[in-house]
Amino acid sequence: MGYLTYAGEDYEFEDRLLAHVKIAMASKLRRNESFFLNWKADPSAGMGRFSLWISPSIPLTFRFSGSRPPEMNQTWLEIMAEQSHTPGGLIIMTEAEAAQIAQKRATANLPSHNELPPLTPAPSSPEEP
Repeated sequence: MGYLTYAGEDYEFEDRLLAHVKIAMASKLRRNESFFLNWKADPSAGMGRFSLWISPSIPLTFRFSGSRPPEMNQTWLEIMAEQSHTPGGLIIMTEAEAAQIAQKRATANLPSHNELPPLTPAPSSPEEP
């Protein structure tokens, strides 16, 4: 188990999950973007949810128990990164939850965040004399 330490508080996560969260968060913080980080509480620790306002100005540390970096799942990273651009912020999810979202998108033939067509301005109306 690894730890995300934010503003002096430790939050425990499985190493592989934490490695994916680290990359998704780094992508936002690299652009100097603040955002919410959300996750459900572990049932063994009680029910509930966590939401942290993540700001580039607050110290953040990732501490892993394993000595080797885990293999990364690109779909998992993409789904979390896409979620980070929503008003709700980055939602920490399992690999299986990310796969379900990707599968639903593929089944519904929905574009991913990166495949959305560019917005085009509405045609202007003719000027009146």
